[in-house]
Amino acid sequence: MRGLVIVFILISLVNTPGVAAHRSPSKDSSKETSLIGRWHVKFTLLGGSEKNLILAAHDKGSSFELLDTGPGDKAVPTPQPAVWSKSQENVSISSEVELPIGTCCRETGTLIFKGKLVANNAFSGKLIFVTNIDEEESPYKYRSTIGTFSAVRLSN
Repeated sequence: MRGLVIVFILISLVNTPGVAAHRSPSKDSSKETSLIGRWHVKFTLLGGSEKNLILAAHDKGSSFELLDTGPGDKAVPTPQPAVWSKSQENVSISSEVELPIGTCCRETGTLIFKGKLVANNAFSGKLIFVTNIDEEESPYKYRSTIGTFSAVRLSN
């Protein structure tokens, strides 16, 4: 439950005003790119190696298929639930995940992607991973790591 509360707080902190869940109405919806479909996302956390996941974005029940974030850089067998929103060219995606941190450790937390559509079939931007570990020196009491990502559409 604590993790879910953290996700909602973080999403509200990083979301841009006016972002509606899943799809936002537009004046000309024929020109709007839908996020629904499968996307290959490459991401790198500061000081880490490139990792990969598949975002399966649906109207309801979206998920992350983590391809190389499990122990030994193996795939995680169970897709992780995810949420997304899109407003014009802005995209936000988040999920609770477990990721390798450095060369020795693994941590659970919330992975949040914030980016912009760069083409009909691609988007990119920045990400933040906020761990579930209390960090006394942080003003927010949580440890976080930042990074970058890019995504390309695999299919609709």
